[in-house]
Amino acid sequence: MDGTYDIAVIGGGPGGYVAAAYAAKKGAKVVLVEKDTPGGTCLNRGCIPTKALIRTAEVYKTLQEAGRYGCRAEKVEVDFKKAMARKDRVVKGLVKGVEALLARRGVTVIRGWGRLMDGETVVVSYGDGRESLLKARHIILATGSEPVTLSIPGASSEAVIDSTQALELDALPESMIVIGGGVIGMEFAFIFTRLGAKVTVIEYMDQILPSVDEDLAQEVFRSARTAGIQIFTKARATAITPTDAGLAVALEDAATGQQLPEIAAEKVLMAVGRRPLIEGLGVVEVGIELDPMTRGIKVNERMQTNIDSIYAIGDVTGKVMLAHAASHQGLVAVDNILGQESRMDYSAVPNAIFTDPEIASVGVTEKEAAARNLNIRVGRFPFAANGKASTLGTSRGFVKLIADADTGRIIGGGVVGPGATDLIAEITLAVQHRLTVEQVARTIHAHPTLPEAIFEAAWAAESGALHLAD
Repeated sequence: MDGTYDIAVIGGGPGGYVAAAYAAKKGAKVVLVEKDTPGGTCLNRGCIPTKALIRTAEVYKTLQEAGRYGCRAEKVEVDFKKAMARKDRVVKGLVKGVEALLARRGVTVIRGWGRLMDGETVVVSYGDGRESLLKARHIILATGSEPVTLSIPGASSEAVIDSTQALELDALPESMIVIGGGVIGMEFAFIFTRLGAKVTVIEYMDQILPSVDEDLAQEVFRSARTAGIQIFTKARATAITPTDAGLAVALEDAATGQQLPEIAAEKVLMAVGRRPLIEGLGVVEVGIELDPMTRGIKVNERMQTNIDSIYAIGDVTGKVMLAHAASHQGLVAVDNILGQESRMDYSAVPNAIFTDPEIASVGVTEKEAAARNLNIRVGRFPFAANGKASTLGTSRGFVKLIADADTGRIIGGGVVGPGATDLIAEITLAVQHRLTVEQVARTIHAHPTLPEAIFEAAWAAESGALHLAD
């Protein structure tokens, strides 16, 4: 037992390591227990490595389209092994940065598996039979999530991979079936398609990216079809069987159960979601309450569980499975532990999807507003009328702002198109600080820039866009 810590954090992902570093910065004595490499799924097997490959795909696409920009590029090819090696270098560099940050802040990092013994004791297992005990006045659980696999015949076949295994491939498959047309599935679909694979997506719901508004998702759907991605919506995979060339997937109509034509590919990527990782954590044994809706650890607005000394943040709560949400939840938990009252607000958590084109959204969606009978006005502005987008040659998509019809306060918004995942920050700021469309419309935006589309959407919601004819 290595003394008593103020805070013990179990899990070193974007929630856990940020909470640990923040707490140490505020003067707490902190220990972080992590079974793998700091940075968690996001940095090591998710957000960062996929974006590195997306960048490779973007560069390749740009070279293929060089003639559009008055340039010439001949015999352009993808070196998959080098692309994967670059991805690994990016990840390793950022991991070193996290490790250096924790060291500079004085956080004690222990490599091992953490398990709760009680509200102030953590058992650390080292994988070689050794164990040790840690005492802490408060404990933060940040163990993240794990991929979900469909329980269908053949799902355990060797050529069926999850998102982690997709990032470890040593060769580009000629063809791939992606089961799941959500965020993870569609990002991988574009990556492998752009790099040269033939990709088919199977989605159970009636649209891809079912969590976003239909008009945003439809732009990506059209782009995917143009890129050569075959998409089956309202379809259910029922079995996976080996073939000489790889695997075949049996399909049926999700509504009627009618059998659909079988499809085949070299690899099948299972991308049907993630679930909170609580196995082996000891939460049930110590009496921590679980949330039946999210299947994660139940917490209040202070990120506190039903045991006062134990907090939970990130994917393990099942609330919002986004890295930046986990980081903010970590700040909230630490503030409350150290005596500064703080509550988690989910009304302005941005969602960024790195498809082609990108999608980003925040706050209330049109779909949600209709379900809640909210009186809204919506301002839209197309990138086709934005000067910067035209110069980039990427004018597909639009910006939309959703405002309260009576007050003009911006309560949500979405972007699909160039730079969407960066542009959403301005809309998030507007939602967070209750800005009105009038305030945004009367804020000078530099020209020519993509954010002018937000400016114009604000005008569209107020009295009509400046650069669109009525």
